[in-house]
Amino acid sequence: MARHALKKRSKKAGFPPGTLMHIGDQITDVMKAVALDYDAQGCGETILSDYAQCMALRGKPTVTWVDIEGVHDIQALEKIGHCFGLHPLVMEDILNTDQRPKIEDYGDYLYIVLRMLTNGSESGEIRSEQVSLILGENFVLSIQEGARGDVFEPVRNRIRNAKGQIRRLGADYLAYSLIDAVVDNYFIILETIGERVELLEETLISDPGPETLHLIHNLKREMIYLRKSVWPLREVVSGMQRRDSTLIREGTGYYLRDVYDHTIQVIDTIETFRDMLSGMLDIYLSSISNRTNAVMKVLTVIATIFIPLTWIVGIYGMNFKNMPELEWHYGYLASWVVMILLASGMVIYFKKKKWW
Repeated sequence: MARHALKKRSKKAGFPPGTLMHIGDQITDVMKAVALDYDAQGCGETILSDYAQCMALRGKPTVTWVDIEGVHDIQALEKIGHCFGLHPLVMEDILNTDQRPKIEDYGDYLYIVLRMLTNGSESGEIRSEQVSLILGENFVLSIQEGARGDVFEPVRNRIRNAKGQIRRLGADYLAYSLIDAVVDNYFIILETIGERVELLEETLISDPGPETLHLIHNLKREMIYLRKSVWPLREVVSGMQRRDSTLIREGTGYYLRDVYDHTIQVIDTIETFRDMLSGMLDIYLSSISNRTNAVMKVLTVIATIFIPLTWIVGIYGMNFKNMPELEWHYGYLASWVVMILLASGMVIYFKKKKWW
């Protein structure tokens, strides 16, 4: 995944800063933008077919949330960025979909990058996409890569149905609600991973095999990616909580503190799973080593039993004429009795010493 991102980013080498170029996978064919315009008295929802409509929304005293899905249409995004007065470097980061979570203050607006994680419907693997949030005085832009479905539907329903206090508060509370929805979904992802870890533990104890090692490595890779996606988010929320920007009101800071606590819980859980998976890898290697040692012990005992038998057979297989036992009538039977008694005695001795 990291090599894939670096390969795509390397295509932009040599271009001047602020050059608009889409870096990432095109997830959706059609770019879609929906505007929710609301205040305490009402709410309006508009599908933006012409991005010039953003100019009309910009001047309203109500709170406006423009949710955009798809970042491959550079011309359309450029129009929206011009409408809301976004810096070219912000537009460049929006189009570069391999950004780490961060927050940047541009004076009259804040630029926030998040990683939205969802479970893949078919493979069960974690699906990640970049979400860019632009928080202004009375507007919020949320720009997604365009994967099917997102975690913002509960926020939309609260706005449409006037549930809670989101319609009475400002754009900063809306930005908090979107960040909180992303962080809360991390717990769902971690719950799914926790179930996979428990099943892996049971398999590791009962019947570990090469496929178990493959599962451990896959989970370790996912946990590394999760850590990379979540760990910087702590600094993002902490920066918003400090209220260095006038766009974050004092009352919203209390809610951001709650998101910060949730972020710390997610990070602690990820670190716990990483430690467990590292321990599982050690257990797997120890189990395979113990199994190999057990097989080698059995083979060694068998070889030890046959060493004196081979010695006896080797002596009487030399066929010298002056060997008196060769002419003895009961020599063959006696050799069998001696070898059976010798082998039985060694087996009894090994059992007594608990070597076998």
